[in-house]
Amino acid sequence: MRAQPYRDRALVVRTHDFGEADRIIVLLTRSHGVKRGVAKGVRRAKSRFGSRLQHFVDIDVQLYPGRNLESITGADTVAFYGSGIIDNYERYTAACAALETAERLAHEGDPWLFDHLTETLARMQTTAHPTVVLDAFLLQGMTHAGWAPSLFDCAQCGAPGPHHAFHPAVGGAACVQCRPPGSAEVPEESLHLMWLLNNAHWPAALGIVAQAPHLGAVAHRLTRAHLQWHLEQKVTSLGVMDQT
Repeated sequence: MRAQPYRDRALVVRTHDFGEADRIIVLLTRSHGVKRGVAKGVRRAKSRFGSRLQHFVDIDVQLYPGRNLESITGADTVAFYGSGIIDNYERYTAACAALETAERLAHEGDPWLFDHLTETLARMQTTAHPTVVLDAFLLQGMTHAGWAPSLFDCAQCGAPGPHHAFHPAVGGAACVQCRPPGSAEVPEESLHLMWLLNNAHWPAALGIVAQAPHLGAVAHRLTRAHLQWHLEQKVTSLGVMDQT
């Protein structure tokens, strides 16, 4: 049976030039997971929709299934999130980290991640704390994936907290008896901040970061460590953020 074209909402995750005028586009779609497609002729000045196949553009895209790559035959703009992001380096790197992580977490038939990412990009446009917005995205994404860090009770034995050690190998917070070698010694306020972000308590979370930026820095370090432990690979964009 001949494959039929289909439409879906999508965000561009990555692009690669292909041939003289084409481009390979990696898309996070709302209902079909991650799709890799080729957009023919989009690098030409007269391309009908090449400008829409860029980072931070929510598009309604038409795809035609292929053996190795989909063919991208049309794209209409639904929303543009680049304003406020592309001209601010800290927001830009945080937004790129969100896109890269979303690609790793995506599953076909689960629209939650796409919707969560568009909400994050919208918030990223105006935030004074891009890293905090990113950490909320990562924590909520890990919770949705089923491997949220324990932030109060000991992840190993369940002893009630607060605790002051954290290690992704045991699942987050660890009591004195369960903490493995190499555990991070952390202030309980940073774990509380992570809990606030995971549950989208924005006013309280941003208030903590405004008064004590070092607690936000610790929360980001722990969130990143937990994410990369479970992904079993580095998220390149997170490394770029840490160089700023």
